[in-house]
Amino acid sequence: MHLSPSAEATVADELAVVRPDLAGAYEAALPAARSAVLSRLWRGLAHEPLPWVAGREPTSGGLVVRLADGRRLHGPPPDPYATAAYVTEVLLDGRAHRRPAALMAALGVPHGDAFAAELDHSTASLALSRAGRPGAAREPVASWEWEQRVVDGHPYHPNCRSRPGFSVAEQLAYGPEHRPLVRLGLVAVDDCLVRGEWPAWLRDGGRPLIPVHPWQRAHVLTVPAQDGPPAHPLMSLRTLALAAGGPHVKTAVSARLTSSVRDISVGSVETSAELSGFLTSVAARTGGLLHVTRTLGAVSARSPDLAAVLREPPDAYAAAAAGERVVPVAALPLTGLPASAARLGSLARLALITGLRLLDLGVALEAHGQNLLVVLSSSGEPLRLVYRDLADIRVSPARLARHGIKAPDVAGRMVTDDETVLRRKLFGSLVAGALASAAGSGPALRAALETAVRDLPRTPDVVALRQEALPAKALSLMRLSPRRPGDLWARLPNPLVPALSPGEP
Repeated sequence: MHLSPSAEATVADELAVVRPDLAGAYEAALPAARSAVLSRLWRGLAHEPLPWVAGREPTSGGLVVRLADGRRLHGPPPDPYATAAYVTEVLLDGRAHRRPAALMAALGVPHGDAFAAELDHSTASLALSRAGRPGAAREPVASWEWEQRVVDGHPYHPNCRSRPGFSVAEQLAYGPEHRPLVRLGLVAVDDCLVRGEWPAWLRDGGRPLIPVHPWQRAHVLTVPAQDGPPAHPLMSLRTLALAAGGPHVKTAVSARLTSSVRDISVGSVETSAELSGFLTSVAARTGGLLHVTRTLGAVSARSPDLAAVLREPPDAYAAAAAGERVVPVAALPLTGLPASAARLGSLARLALITGLRLLDLGVALEAHGQNLLVVLSSSGEPLRLVYRDLADIRVSPARLARHGIKAPDVAGRMVTDDETVLRRKLFGSLVAGALASAAGSGPALRAALETAVRDLPRTPDVVALRQEALPAKALSLMRLSPRRPGDLWARLPNPLVPALSPGEP
């Protein structure tokens, strides 16, 4: 495959027009951005069940990946939990590749051309994000301010900053890492589905006003929209915190960000109130260790392209007068928390006690670093957890029934009694995701988990956590498998089980 023109060059050309003052910083950021994306790609090559990988062989100098056609990849010893870029080149039959897109193109595997284009775009967008980040400012107060400090996106996805369909000007205008203030659009709809309480300020007479993202307004909508309130984009880009305070607004964005197209299904609006009430009541059984940002209202024009959800801001669960603050787990490395092994161990213990308690009750959370937030004391101690975005949880009717809890009436894809599916959901997001990214490396994660699991009861879920390989979404395989819906999984070496070697099933 020939990548021409490259996304790196395209972004440079656009930047020269819209922000020439950033051109030098962008060029300077490209080598480190290539290494960051290449490190994420090497994680997939080293650990995911890719059909064209015949075997993996640890060596004294790193890891050799044998391809089914006889070729060999050689790279450094893989750490699937590392967040710092540590791969500068990968050798394919002795030829060095420093650009992840060029490496994927050279592999020549099915659907690799499309993935290579995404890697190219991810590298360029990551360099743009790093080049455009504002200088030092005061320490954030609100959770949305912490979210905007997360510049590099997903800590393990090679498409960590891929935003196809967004021009350079739009990335600068809407990307949370650039800390913009955007203006929502408002669309009046006569006939729509409403669940929960839809506030008066989002009504035009008797008609609900649906907040829309400005990118959606410019590229997708065919109906007129009036100007709405200003808001701060959060990590997910499509969810925003109103500048005047109040609920967070989740909007539809019909573009592929990282892996998924970000719309809001009619079904999720239909069940939003019931699901919010259900999860809030289950979380109450944690003795105050976990709070759920309740869905206040949801609306859909019976189209996934025109819908919105209002939910509580996570800051509602912190005592500001006592100096408490709410920080997404993805932003914890910016607070200095991982510098303290004891505090990281405390976070892991709090998260596992809470997550495993809900799993025992019958709810598996998608508790990755964006959905899971932690309430910190004035001195930085983890006190409580806050969970948001309920669309990807899994519920087990059998487990719920054992505790006398009625299962909610939600989408069928959320409902399962399969132990493997339930544990994958929680362990893959919480342990291999949120806690791993807060730790930043395999050794640091092992130390945190050893502290956390020491006093946990040996339930079947805990035994699985302590003795089996850790599940994680096979992020590269999923991008290389466009015809296979749903999540695909890898099995990562468990830091609590040193005998499990990289790539071992």
